[in-house]
Amino acid sequence: MKTRIITAIIAILIFFPFIFLSGLSFQIIMYIIATIGFLELLQMRHMTKYPIPTFLGVVFLWSLLFQDEYIFFSTRLEILMFFVLLLLSYTVLVKNKFTFEDAGFLILAAIYVGLGFYYFIQTREVENGLVYIFYAILVILSTDTGAYFFGRTFGKHKLWPQISPNKTVEGALGGIVVACIVAVIFQYFYNVHDSLLLVIVVTIIASIFAQIGDLVESAIKRHYNVKDSGKLLPGHGGILDRFDSWLFVFPLLHFIHFIS
Repeated sequence: MKTRIITAIIAILIFFPFIFLSGLSFQIIMYIIATIGFLELLQMRHMTKYPIPTFLGVVFLWSLLFQDEYIFFSTRLEILMFFVLLLLSYTVLVKNKFTFEDAGFLILAAIYVGLGFYYFIQTREVENGLVYIFYAILVILSTDTGAYFFGRTFGKHKLWPQISPNKTVEGALGGIVVACIVAVIFQYFYNVHDSLLLVIVVTIIASIFAQIGDLVESAIKRHYNVKDSGKLLPGHGGILDRFDSWLFVFPLLHFIHFIS
């Protein structure tokens, strides 16, 4: 736990100053972090041994992160189809040493990581973007903290033991409660939205999705029999171990037009 706390403090000191950047500098940092997270997913499946598909996957990831004015295709669906065709063609060239399943995993991994970070970048660029970013991060962190302490104190019913044995129903509910309390306090100092009721409702939904994002990452790691997504952050694992909830929460806030 001591290592995790020290690493968390170091990560916050290193990462948070970049949030105050805007424009190209901020985007470059996000591209780097997203690329590391994407490569962590490929490494779980031992796919980084395929240099050409890995390169194509990184390019596809970056194309998803592009702001709309830099897109050369009409839609991102066309970008998706272009890279699908390239990867499927590659399976033929190498006589299925790189398989259809490998191509599907690579595409889905790029979409999972790419769209999550795309909406994070989009959040920073909107009016009052910093307020939305800190609101979302506080909801995620307070959910995680509340779930941990409520789970340890009151936890009796396992939430999903096959995927994450230590998580409990009581912890999950406690995380939602703590997230709502923190969101109300944040709303008092910074006007996230004119309606406090809407903030509370959105916080409940966001807290649930934050926990789903964490469970999804746990399910992926359990499937591929790895403890952490990477070793970048001692005691915390890799990029995906720290950003798993972000990849769900930021797209959600845009999908429901809480951020627009």
